[in-house]
Amino acid sequence: MKKLTHLLFLLFCFCLPTLLHAQNRDDSKYLAGAVPEVDGKVVFSKEFSIPGMSQDEIYERTSQWMDKRLKKNRNNSRIVFTDKAKGQIVGSGEEWIIFSSSALSLDRTKVSYQLTVNCQPEKSMLKIEKIRFSYREGKEKYTAEEWVTDKYALNKAKTKLIRGLAKWRRKTVDFADSFAQEMAEALSASTAQNLTEEKKEEQKAVTNSGPIVITPKKQVIADATQATRVTSTEQTQTTVAVAGYKQVPPQDLSSDAIQTGNGKLVIVIGDDPFNVTMMTANSGGSLGKVNGKPVVFSILSSDQPYEQMEKAENYIIRFYPIGHTEPTLILECKKLPSPAAMEGMPRTYVGEIIKAMVK
Repeated sequence: MKKLTHLLFLLFCFCLPTLLHAQNRDDSKYLAGAVPEVDGKVVFSKEFSIPGMSQDEIYERTSQWMDKRLKKNRNNSRIVFTDKAKGQIVGSGEEWIIFSSSALSLDRTKVSYQLTVNCQPEKSMLKIEKIRFSYREGKEKYTAEEWVTDKYALNKAKTKLIRGLAKWRRKTVDFADSFAQEMAEALSASTAQNLTEEKKEEQKAVTNSGPIVITPKKQVIADATQATRVTSTEQTQTTVAVAGYKQVPPQDLSSDAIQTGNGKLVIVIGDDPFNVTMMTANSGGSLGKVNGKPVVFSILSSDQPYEQMEKAENYIIRFYPIGHTEPTLILECKKLPSPAAMEGMPRTYVGEIIKAMVK
């Protein structure tokens, strides 16, 4: 009896950290609207804006990415339909979603899905739909519509996940986000190879955060009467003035041109026209002055990857007000020394504004 009691105590101690972690989990990312529905069907979608990139280039990059991504499954996953003239690519996939894994157990489900990408000049749309789950070696089968939607996976107040379905909801949202993140990398990288072979760092949800804007350093301008190129010998970054934007002296920017809480700051880092790092300053930012120089403060939350910002000397800031698919403010910045952040606290970066474009 003593041995049994001792064993139960050890098991409790082993499981306690996991239980405490579950209680402290922030599930805001997975609550109402995290699993979007269209006409009663679960359809995750993500729009990409790639100024200056032709439909053919977008199609080729997307096709290469989807082909490699589906072949990685090492089963019947494949591209099933293409129409280059219309810019359409459709793929069918099947792979495993891992809920938990240890030396003693493996909790997972097989998921099947359809990917659809529609490519147009300077933009594309990714859709993930027809999601089906096959659990416990096929003994239990579910559709996304009956398993992870707001109706079934949330409580009546839509403030908490239902315990039995929580893991399904979280992993499905993360699964959809991973496709959006990988496709963004394929469209922004100088080559679209080996993107899915590297382990990606966990990021915030992206499927419901508006379009991903992928802006190469140098853009191809089809109509010179509609846009002018602004170059600088002082900076390696280049901003392109498109129709509707004008360059203004940085010191003349209005203090409320960036309003934290009413939009998002997107940081663009990189010199290669098609190999850039993009991230949203999750904790916002603002305009100000340091030693009389106009600057922009960008604040990354404590859980965001910041290595690229640490390495960067120059970068671009774009501000998107809520509901806008184009930035109203574009800033070319030179990074200034920033105060070191305490562990677990947001990181603030200060950029001297070299050029400013307003819409």
